[in-house]
Amino acid sequence: MRLLMVEDERRLAGALARGLTAEGFAVDVAHDGAEGLCRATSAPYDLILLDVNLPGLNGYRLVSELRAGGHETPVLMLTAKDGEYDEAEGLDAGADDYLTKPFSYLVLLARIRALLRRGARTATPVLRVGDLSMDRGARRVVQAGRRIDLTTKEYAVLEQLVVRPGDVVSKAEILDHVWDLAYDGDPNIVEVYVSTLRRKLGAAAIETVRGAGYRLVDDA
Repeated sequence: MRLLMVEDERRLAGALARGLTAEGFAVDVAHDGAEGLCRATSAPYDLILLDVNLPGLNGYRLVSELRAGGHETPVLMLTAKDGEYDEAEGLDAGADDYLTKPFSYLVLLARIRALLRRGARTATPVLRVGDLSMDRGARRVVQAGRRIDLTTKEYAVLEQLVVRPGDVVSKAEILDHVWDLAYDGDPNIVEVYVSTLRRKLGAAAIETVRGAGYRLVDDA
């Protein structure tokens, strides 16, 4: 899952990004409203963590512009304002949930997971390609009746192939969604994870289309 955090408190943003990355999320960070809006409208995210008091463009205006533009990405607002009118303003502007600072990191994680589960239920909760099924709500993969245990990154790479059955998905597209924008390591990391998935799913499960990317094979 790829998250966007728009937070101008750099120490807080850094600490949260490190924690969420350790949980298996890919996290991009913006420190002002204009940059946050630009990133939110130019790349696919599964969830946005949005501070209210941002330089230039505050969180209320940012989420309003997102919703006015037709973007439905779940938004969890983070704010030091704890009045009921402030919370109501955030929700009325288009936020999906609201968390007041200071907050428990465990509560933040629980809220994030709840919003992601809600989005998975709104979208197709169980995806099927041939004898492979992926339950996005439970984050469970089953192949021919057999549970396949995957790491967080393996699941995320496979998900990019399952959501586009029959399509060739490029290495760059997988990198963009599974790893954050700050990743500057070897792009061949995708090949490593595809190789691992082939060992778990079968060598013929994922086809390499030379020079283009990868495609999940439907044997049904």
